[in-house]
Amino acid sequence: MDIVLNNVEARVLGALIEKDITTPDYYPLSLNALVNACNQKNNREPVMNLDENAARDGLSGLQGARLAGPASGADSRVTKYEHRLQEVFNLSRGETAVLCVLLLRGPQTPGELRGRTERMHPFEDLDAVQASLQKLMQREAPLVTMLARQPGTKESRYAHLLSGEVEAAAQNAEPAYTPRSADDGRVGRLEEQVAALQREVSDLKQMFESFRKQFE
Repeated sequence: MDIVLNNVEARVLGALIEKDITTPDYYPLSLNALVNACNQKNNREPVMNLDENAARDGLSGLQGARLAGPASGADSRVTKYEHRLQEVFNLSRGETAVLCVLLLRGPQTPGELRGRTERMHPFEDLDAVQASLQKLMQREAPLVTMLARQPGTKESRYAHLLSGEVEAAAQNAEPAYTPRSADDGRVGRLEEQVAALQREVSDLKQMFESFRKQFE
C-alpha cells in the first residue's frame, strides 16, 4: 500500500503517537484534544494553527490509509481517535519513537533524535538510535531515508518517507565529505583575521618609516 501523507495528516499521526506513549491516561484523544496536541508550540516544527475542520480532514486521510480512526470500545459520548501505526507496520518501541519525532519535527540527526525521543523511549546511546534508523530504512518499503549532509555539519539528518520521497535523499551512501565546504565558516573567519593582521603590519611599517625619517 502506497502511503503519501500531507503535512496535516503527518502532524495528526505524530500527535496521536506521541500522546499514546507520553500521556496514556488521556488517550485516545477527543477532536479538541487532538487539535491542541497538533498546535503545541513545543516539540513541533513547524508550529501549526489547525482548526477542527483541518484535523477532521487529516483524520479522514489517515483513516483511508488505515493509520488512524475512531477508537473502538471507548466509554464516552465524545468520539475519540487513535492511531493504528502498530497494526500497519509492527514497529518496535524505539522505531515508533524515532518515526514519531520525524513526523512532528521534520529531519533530525541521530543526536537530536536521542534527546527528543527520551520521554517515549530512552535510547542507551547513539548506536541504539542508529540501529532503529537502519531497521526503518531497510524495510521492504523504507519508512526513513538519510539526507545528504549539509555543509558545516558533522551528522547526517534523517527524514520519514510517509509523505513521499524527500529531496536530496542519500539512500545508500553518504555523499563524499569535502573539508573545505564543511569548514567554510571557520576558514572565512581565519582569512579575515589574517587580512586584519596584514593591515596592522602595513600600518606599523609606515609609522616606523615616518619615525626613522625624523632622524635622517
